[in-house]
Amino acid sequence: MGDLTRFDHPRKLMSYVGLVPSEHSSGGKRHVGAITKCGNGRARRLLVEGAHSYRYPAKISTEMQIRQEGLPKEIIDIAWQAQLRLCRRYQKLMYKGKHNNVVVTAIAREMIAYIWAISREVVLTKVNPKLRLSRVPA
Repeated sequence: MGDLTRFDHPRKLMSYVGLVPSEHSSGGKRHVGAITKCGNGRARRLLVEGAHSYRYPAKISTEMQIRQEGLPKEIIDIAWQAQLRLCRRYQKLMYKGKHNNVVVTAIAREMIAYIWAISREVVLTKVNPKLRLSRVPA
């Protein structure tokens, strides 16, 4: 997805990924439909898959603590706040009776906003080209 700082607002990043609702408006009527699915489908799929994990209670496992070593405290704090909020929101939406796919899409949409916030905090100094992800067959 490149440098996320090129998006001046998280809604623009959500639109880039295709996690915004479609809209059919005419005159004074406004109809909001399903997500547009425009944009980066691979990123959208990964966000939706990641959103499924928020059905479980928020916690930081031993493995996660090892992965977080060396990260700035601001990033760890944002990630923890995101985990708490998204787990709570998942449970709240499911309790309201929303369909699982609707809940997961809403969580993925909010998750991309947290990713945008973290990208504003972090400045990458050097990127290793060997770290690029290989193409995963569908």
